[in-house]
Amino acid sequence: MNELKKLEKILNYTFIDLKNLKEALTHKSSKFNYNNERLEFLGDAVMDLIVGEYLFKKFKKTNEGDMSKLRAALVNEKSFANMAKNLHLGEFVYISTAEENNGGREKPSILSDVFEAVMGAIYLESGLEKVREIAIRVLEECYPKIDLLNLAKDYKTSLQEITQSNLGVTPTYELVRSFGPDHKKEFEIALFINNTEISRAIANSKKEAQQKAAKIALEKIKH
Repeated sequence: MNELKKLEKILNYTFIDLKNLKEALTHKSSKFNYNNERLEFLGDAVMDLIVGEYLFKKFKKTNEGDMSKLRAALVNEKSFANMAKNLHLGEFVYISTAEENNGGREKPSILSDVFEAVMGAIYLESGLEKVREIAIRVLEECYPKIDLLNLAKDYKTSLQEITQSNLGVTPTYELVRSFGPDHKKEFEIALFINNTEISRAIANSKKEAQQKAAKIALEKIKH
């Protein structure tokens, strides 16, 4: 219980019922008869709204397309994992021994999920205003420079714009293979332009591998 009080201090929020915090911190690998998946679902929706509203107010002259890119750069696993690290959530999450031995406390997927779940739990207890206050504070600590240049590095979109403009075609991505244990699976993606393979990349998710392959392709085009 003292550990939960320590986390409350980091969050600068005192839970009305500590059971809500404990549930938010409980990964499905744990031996408890509950986990944080439902709170994660809620927290994801809450963060999408909070970040969207934040960008709408911050960038008064930015068009919808660019705001969507910024939101996509902030509302994702990597970004939420960074925010979770800012709050040291990995130290508090309840995971199985096997998951812990596999570096679970540092996994972006677990950290992202627990961050969403904690935000969902705070929302349930105290509403949107309180969770917005906490979320924006953490967001600005993690991302002091929020703009397209620093955040929206969407290599797939950049590559597609170039290939459509110059060649009239869209790059295609094919899964070459997936390998590794379920808790640490990796994916290899090949990128093709006009049925010619241009690049390959490996990452922990298909989307990330596609972005990496697109980045490599862009570098090849530039040189």
